[in-house]
Amino acid sequence: MSASAAGFRAPLRSLLFVPGDSDRKLAKGQDSGADALIIDLEDAVAPSRTQIAREMTLDYLRSRTERGRQQLWVRINPLSTEAAMRDLIVAGGAPDGIVLPKVDGPADVRRLAFCLDALEAREGLVAGSIRIIPVATETPKALFALGDYPDCSPRLAGLTWGAEDIAAALGASANRRADGEYDTVFALAKALCLAGAAAASVQPIDTMYGDYRDDAGLRRECRASRRTGFTGKIAIHPDQVAGINEEFSPSQEELAWSRRVIALFAAEPGRGTVGMDGKMLDMPHFKQAQRILDLGRLMGMA
Repeated sequence: MSASAAGFRAPLRSLLFVPGDSDRKLAKGQDSGADALIIDLEDAVAPSRTQIAREMTLDYLRSRTERGRQQLWVRINPLSTEAAMRDLIVAGGAPDGIVLPKVDGPADVRRLAFCLDALEAREGLVAGSIRIIPVATETPKALFALGDYPDCSPRLAGLTWGAEDIAAALGASANRRADGEYDTVFALAKALCLAGAAAASVQPIDTMYGDYRDDAGLRRECRASRRTGFTGKIAIHPDQVAGINEEFSPSQEELAWSRRVIALFAAEPGRGTVGMDGKMLDMPHFKQAQRILDLGRLMGMA
């Protein structure tokens, strides 16, 4: 493995939302092949069932101490609500991380990190083991803070974005144009999430695709997002997982191209550019090839 991969872990390609109060959906999520489950205590759970969902989620986490490839995350309620602190009872089940919705900026991540410091100590967990992914575009204020996440907390594992809550907050009647593309402000939110994640050296995770029956549309959106730099995507239905995993994994063609690029640079050490198939390749191409091969090795593909 190259030096660039030192300390690098495989990104979470698919993160499947599962209601925390449904044993049936938790079981389906476990068998879905998703790289991570996000057990939801927020929007997918009726307020009257939130305490039930907390207890079921804690029991589920404690029952899955051997998690293998699939990580278990929990989306709590926003820190601005009283429910959030009660939700953190799930720390007793040692989740891999907390998804934090409706943040205004990195100060919310720091506040949650402080709470997790105390909870990990109480539960006898390794300090810093519960990581954080904020949904970083759901309030108007949040859009102005996406460049401020570097160094906000070592717990920060990624940034993701959402187009639904910000649309409601802005008073928008829709977030996509007639051609299906995101309207300007929502495309901006997506771009700022990507740039903010890159600035903070954490994983950029694309938001969900609403029509779980439209596999072709999902795959098109995955490919477009991956081309720009996103490395994973939220899923809202188990049927979306296979397509997301496939589209966010290196193809055999990409792996073959990367091996050729690495071999050409190795054959001419000291050169900053090489020619391949009538094109000149330079250091950005070399680094891209290294990243693809490193990712393939972590996924057992290369």
